Amino acid sequence: MSVRNGFVLLLALSALLFLAACGNNGNSISIPVPPPSGNFSNSNLNGTYVFSVSGTDFNGAPYAIVGTITANGTGGNGRGGITAGTIDINDSETTPAPNLSIAGGGFYSVGVDGRGTFTIGTTAANPFGANMTFDFVLSSSSHGLITQFDGNGSGSGTIDLQSAGVTPAGSYAFSFAGGTSTGTPWATVGNFTISGASVSGLDDLNEGGLLIYSNPLSGSLTLGPSSSPATTLTAGAFSGLFDVFAIDASHLKFIEMDTTATLSGDAFTQSTATIPIGTMAFTMAGETTSGSLASGGFMTTVSTGGITGTEDYNVNGSPSVQSTPGPFTATYTAAGTGRYTLGSFGTFVPANSEYVAYPSSGGLLLMEIDSAGVTTGAAYPQTAGATMASSQGYGLNLSGVNLTGVGNGAVEVDDIAEFSAVSGGTVTGIIDENFNPGGIPTPGIALSSGTYGTIDSNGRYGVSAAAANNNTGTLEGGFTLTAYTVDGTTFPFIELDGGQVASGVFVLQNPAAAAAASDVRAHMFIPQPIIHPRSTLKKKTK
Repeated sequence: MSVRNGFVLLLALSALLFLAACGNNGNSISIPVPPPSGNFSNSNLNGTYVFSVSGTDFNGAPYAIVGTITANGTGGNGRGGITAGTIDINDSETTPAPNLSIAGGGFYSVGVDGRGTFTIGTTAANPFGANMTFDFVLSSSSHGLITQFDGNGSGSGTIDLQSAGVTPAGSYAFSFAGGTSTGTPWATVGNFTISGASVSGLDDLNEGGLLIYSNPLSGSLTLGPSSSPATTLTAGAFSGLFDVFAIDASHLKFIEMDTTATLSGDAFTQSTATIPIGTMAFTMAGETTSGSLASGGFMTTVSTGGITGTEDYNVNGSPSVQSTPGPFTATYTAAGTGRYTLGSFGTFVPANSEYVAYPSSGGLLLMEIDSAGVTTGAAYPQTAGATMASSQGYGLNLSGVNLTGVGNGAVEVDDIAEFSAVSGGTVTGIIDENFNPGGIPTPGIALSSGTYGTIDSNGRYGVSAAAANNNTGTLEGGFTLTAYTVDGTTFPFIELDGGQVASGVFVLQNPAAAAAASDVRAHMFIPQPIIHPRSTLKKKTK
């Protein structure tokens, strides 16, 4: 047994002892009392869901997981059952493991604030060698935000109710990110049109600053999950083998299942090949030559090819001033069917940036195409007059890099939270945090001294809170966020703290909502920061 697998076994045994000690009425975890506005239960997780997380594992190596779970919707706020499912795991330290069946005995619980966990194992050995626990917060019965919440790794993603009988057709734009087995950050964006089982389109790739522009893309698409994934995408020197999970006909999840890289991400219908005109909220995150970067703001496009906007940023722990976003100008140019380039930036961080952009139903998908870094993100058309409502509950996911860790150097950090924005400008709620390498998941950290409020009339909001629970808090001790209104329900944000560079999204909660008009932004692309894995990776023995 390897040192890593022995440690994972120890964590698993410790978790079982913890659950046995805390498992009143069979609950999987003891969820602290949330704000009184919540009205969620296990019935809100009922059916088959597609979930995904990507991040860094126990050793700091990149990994990705995409899978399905079937939840039985029973147990009130106690223990419900996971009755079926399958997962794909691609950890750069091991051979990719596709189509692992979920073993019997999986369980979950949903607290009244929408926060919950589920724990699953697999019938065959998986690369982590143990059960896996995931922490989530629901925005509705159809959608939520999720992190891995055990000692195997720390990563973030989404969980979405799956539609049955999906047949993808037409044109899609995609954005994938991850890393190579040698620790190089990697991202690719593009589009494809399906013809029978074949796909063709365009692809841009950024492998640690090594760029491939607007390459013709070819391949084939076969829905999974499959023990023998058969979706292929090829563009010049880039060639990948993928498994594909359909959420619905407009939204597909991809995970690379070869040893080249750990790419995973989303494809959304590209119903129009034209860039949106008007104001869009945007966030970007990744790794640059100056360190980790998170940036966000608003950009306004005009039909003649011009862009104006304002930007907030955090470059390796040196954030901009929240009250005074920096103005910028830029241009956009059509550069192929459904593809645009953004450039000629004035007073933008980082300087001399260039980006490629693909319109999609999930947002305008963005990726850096200069040699200064690997960043990805998205921009979302803003609904005029949308605001952040008071006396409402919001679910939050934050993902990024804590620059100091706990004696470990920089580590990936992933948070799930639920908070209520109380009339009068205060915030109350609970946050759960995991980080790796070296992290131990910490649930139920109370948020205190929280505030929120408008920064300017463009729809920028400031949200801050301290985190403490019996003298144990998050690595950063709280957060200072700048959020951008999309439609009054969805708020992408970046963190403006000196010790942590992160981005994420918080979403208005509605336990009565299903996949309907009230969930209009449920299929918005949620970019995850590209974490530069540790350079001291060691291949684990098996």
